[in-house]
Amino acid sequence: MSTAKPLIFIVDDVADNIQVAISHLQELQCNFAYALSGEQALARIAASKPQLILMDVMMPGLSGFDTVVQLRQQPALGNIPVIFLTAQADSEDVVRGFNLGGVDYIAKPFNGMELRSRVRNHLELYAYRTRLESMVEERTSAIELLKDVIIEAMGEMAEYRDKETGGHIRRTMEYVRLLAETVAKNGHYTNQLTPEFINLLYKSAPLHDIGKVAIPDRILLKPGSLTQEEYEIMKKHTLFGENIISKLKQMAGQSTVFLQCAMEISGSHHERFDGTGYPRGLRGTNIPLAGRLMTIADIYDALVCKRVYKAALPHARAITIITEERKQDFDPLLLEALFQVQDQFREIAFLHAD
Repeated sequence: MSTAKPLIFIVDDVADNIQVAISHLQELQCNFAYALSGEQALARIAASKPQLILMDVMMPGLSGFDTVVQLRQQPALGNIPVIFLTAQADSEDVVRGFNLGGVDYIAKPFNGMELRSRVRNHLELYAYRTRLESMVEERTSAIELLKDVIIEAMGEMAEYRDKETGGHIRRTMEYVRLLAETVAKNGHYTNQLTPEFINLLYKSAPLHDIGKVAIPDRILLKPGSLTQEEYEIMKKHTLFGENIISKLKQMAGQSTVFLQCAMEISGSHHERFDGTGYPRGLRGTNIPLAGRLMTIADIYDALVCKRVYKAALPHARAITIITEERKQDFDPLLLEALFQVQDQFREIAFLHAD
């Protein structure tokens, strides 16, 4: 148990009953708080957040059962253990108390030694459970941090090969998150575009061009147009990226949901909605949603940014190319979202300019 004294909250409409309970529990070295009604208890428990509640069942106004029902509706209070105290411990009341999440049931008048033993046990169980939950949270945080570090490190690999990639990575992360959030707000693909998936998409975006680490410098850094043969080699960065992430998935074992998203982005962000893209010529919704979103982010950024082989285009011209001249390349629902947030795309490009 924690070195801080645990707080026991006693709810009873008879003040003498509260005093009796406290007198029996004094030797446990606990702090105490109380309420004389269910209504009073709801406010005070929310403020004090005790480690254990002793709840009288029979009270005027809100009964002990009704009070617990309302407590359980508050996420911050739902896990506090409750011991019910009652002078009428019939079987139906006992069953109802446990169904409401009560951890124990003590009949009045209670035996002081029994009350102390049960309270002590439940305080220890609560402290143990709290420690376990804290350890799980720490472990989960560590895993999430490791995922972020892996993605960032792999994204930087591509940046070392191509100095234009760094700003591109940061911009496409922001584009793809904004686009996904807007599509979801419009009511499209909501089964997939959960807040968790959008966060995963945002974190995975830096790996969309990771396969470029396998492209020879003479092609990757060529300051002019590629020959057809060179272009065919460049196109393979999608498959190289898939292969790199697939091997990482195998090494990572079961915790690979985030890598699956990254693999889909890497392998499909050059597919086109009309089936003219690469590497597999996928069409329509056969292209993973993560890839369809990244396609728009990637192409917009390529259009508005200067490259060794091209000048930057104005924002308005880039939007026209994507939404009118090449609209067959993209998911129409995603284009609708892009048009809605195009001004924010321009702001992102400005804030994270190379």
